[in-house]
Amino acid sequence: MKRRNFLTKIAFGTGAMLIPVGCHSLVAKDLNSFNSGNRKRLVTIFLRGAVDGLSVVVPHQEARYYEARPRIAIPYPQEQGGVIDLDGFFGLHPKLSELMPSWQQKNLAFVHCCGSPEATRSHFEAQDYLENGVAHNQKSQGGWLNRLLGTLPKDMPTQALNVGNTTPRILQGNMAIAHIRTGKNAARPTQVDRPQINDAFASLYKNNSELNQTFIEGNQSRKIILKELEQEMMAASRGAGSANKFVDSAARVARLMVSDARTQLAFMEIGGWDSHVNQKSLLDRNLTALSKGLQTLTKELGDLYQDTVILVISEFGRTVPENGNLGTDHGRGNAMWLMGGAVNGGQVYGDWTGLEEADLDQKRDLKITTDFREVFATVLKEHLELSDTAIAQVFPGFTPTGKITNLIA
Repeated sequence: MKRRNFLTKIAFGTGAMLIPVGCHSLVAKDLNSFNSGNRKRLVTIFLRGAVDGLSVVVPHQEARYYEARPRIAIPYPQEQGGVIDLDGFFGLHPKLSELMPSWQQKNLAFVHCCGSPEATRSHFEAQDYLENGVAHNQKSQGGWLNRLLGTLPKDMPTQALNVGNTTPRILQGNMAIAHIRTGKNAARPTQVDRPQINDAFASLYKNNSELNQTFIEGNQSRKIILKELEQEMMAASRGAGSANKFVDSAARVARLMVSDARTQLAFMEIGGWDSHVNQKSLLDRNLTALSKGLQTLTKELGDLYQDTVILVISEFGRTVPENGNLGTDHGRGNAMWLMGGAVNGGQVYGDWTGLEEADLDQKRDLKITTDFREVFATVLKEHLELSDTAIAQVFPGFTPTGKITNLIA
């Protein structure tokens, strides 16, 4: 195996603190599109496996909802285990009750009937499209979060953070990304931390000024994050931490965002949302953990929460009718979440078409009335203050319609 290939495989395969490969010059920057003093934050949380949006944001005034799901529907408000009413029509899953203060403070919103215009029920294809942000027949420079990073002035060595051992498609591209592991192992040394491997990378890139600069920034980023993690883990060593990886990771991401690391973009993912069987118990368990993690993220961000938007996304929704295994199957439209002090919340956005069979996609699925890129583009424009030119770089080939506006307070 060639030396370059070997070193690259090490970097990508070990969850390195920063992937030191890429070339900044390949990503055009519209420096006028973003205020260099703007340190607004964006956190994206991917629920992999297709969460059932109709159980998260329940249309409890739709009789068809209860007819289609006689055994797994979330009960009416005021009933035991019932939904928490939001606006008289929609209600929140009871395991998300801890998020109600955010709704009441208008820091939480949803976009229903949201999703990808690509008609696929494949998890892999739908996830790829959601992360690429371009149509399947178009070529793209990696994922849309990586392209977003390319539009921001590179005034800090650490601007984007991934929580996980591998680089997800949404963050793949020309811009270098910092990484931490999930849970309590975030600061555990990796192969790239070994001096001989680090020296090999330095030697590999020393004759390429652009790659060398990326590698230097990567080392700076890694040292900053390791220092912050070391301080945090020392402080927490007096007692046992949470066994829930997402809660631990959410706390760590928030602390890095408010620390010297100055992380502006962050990505986390939670698997296990494919609910073909026993959907109720799966959602009870997963939504409880998700709620705790979001509450932790909110608390640890402190004052910075007011300048933060948290996106909670999933590849597609699930069928309106329940199946024979007390679950639901792969569907289409879903509910996207927006949370944060910058969100104009307390409402459910999007065009709701109803659940009658004639109103459904193929008589089984919630129709998609809002392209997911419409929501993303609106957040980039209204929150991160990107220009139309910069948004076109992030989502090439897509022109926002403006149907979703005023998402940001």
